Amino acid sequence: MNLDEIKACIPHREPFLWLDEIISLEENSIHARKVIPPDLDLFRGHYPDQPILPGVILCEAAMQASAVFIAKSGIVAEDKIPVATRLNNTKFRRMVKPGETLDIHVTLSEKMGAAYFFTGKVMVGKETAARMEFAVTATDG
Repeated sequence: MNLDEIKACIPHREPFLWLDEIISLEENSIHARKVIPPDLDLFRGHYPDQPILPGVILCEAAMQASAVFIAKSGIVAEDKIPVATRLNNTKFRRMVKPGETLDIHVTLSEKMGAAYFFTGKVMVGKETAARMEFAVTATDG
């Protein structure tokens, strides 16, 4: 799935769209990818002499992947938007530097009504950058 197809699924747009492509979409999981541009504006302030991608952006990338998963599941009305409602057990294991590629793996753990519970793992190569558990709810726009 390319960038245009992603944009058709979720309301996020540049400069706050943290997915470049969907590698795979399975019954209970999604694998997305994002190349972190070396000239990303937020590196001017985080941190100028030692730029690293903020951990909250890793969480956001996983949540955006889950939003694509929800949209492609076909069980949520098109007028609903995905909203994060919970973030638990988050661990940051590795810094992400300019120019690196994120592989974002999100797995559906449980669905209860309009709430979706996920586990996420963001990788750089074979190294885990972040792990998290989170919930997303489809709500009125």
